[in-house]
Amino acid sequence: MNKLCFFLCAVPALAQAQVTIDAPKNGWRNSAGARERYTQGVNYPANSVNLQPGQSETAQIRGRIANAGKGKPATLIVNGIPMPLEVQENGTFARPYGFGSGSNSIEVRAPDGTGRARTQFFDGYAGKTQSRLRVVLSWDSAGTDLDLHVVAPDGGHAWYGSRVMPNGGALDVDVTTGYGPEIFSSAAPPKGNYHVYVNYYGSGAERDALTVAQVAIITNENTPREKQQILRVPLRAPGELTLVKSFVYP
Repeated sequence: MNKLCFFLCAVPALAQAQVTIDAPKNGWRNSAGARERYTQGVNYPANSVNLQPGQSETAQIRGRIANAGKGKPATLIVNGIPMPLEVQENGTFARPYGFGSGSNSIEVRAPDGTGRARTQFFDGYAGKTQSRLRVVLSWDSAGTDLDLHVVAPDGGHAWYGSRVMPNGGALDVDVTTGYGPEIFSSAAPPKGNYHVYVNYYGSGAERDALTVAQVAIITNENTPREKQQILRVPLRAPGELTLVKSFVYP
């Protein structure tokens, strides 16, 4: 046995991450009567996305990543839109999500990219209230606090200090620990001009940390008229407020 072979054979192979999605399940379902709650309490000084007690399985994404490693979040892709997914120290993940009726797809990728799992289901509840406008903010750094602001044509303004608009549009949570996501959804968005801002609120110990925000705008999700747009904006210093996109709905 030569020296190179001895060295390579002596190095143990790194364990590949194994991803399991427990909810939602593959197949057909009907979510009529399910308890689905998306906004959550905010506990400062630190807050992250979490699953509320009693949340129906029809409105959650839950599973486990074995050998996930530490430090970075996993990647969650819902109907083609990527966003960070927090993984606990024991490898579990759980978050609420407002799925629409019709076909939905979910993919979870391990933080190091070595493992992934997919599921797809069809919700047959035709009377379900679902998002016609969804705005998803995520970013690429830990320990930073970015805030999503959505201003509607009727003057409604959803932000961490007032997360629910009079017209029913709502921001799910104020994430202060990095990565996000923060998700704004509206089932009946007023027609007219919308403005989407991102505020670089703070960065913890690294006061001038550069972070890149990603904003996804989805209209008429799960319909033939669905449109998706993803924008990325670099933010250089706390206090920076950036207009990411102005658009007209519908």
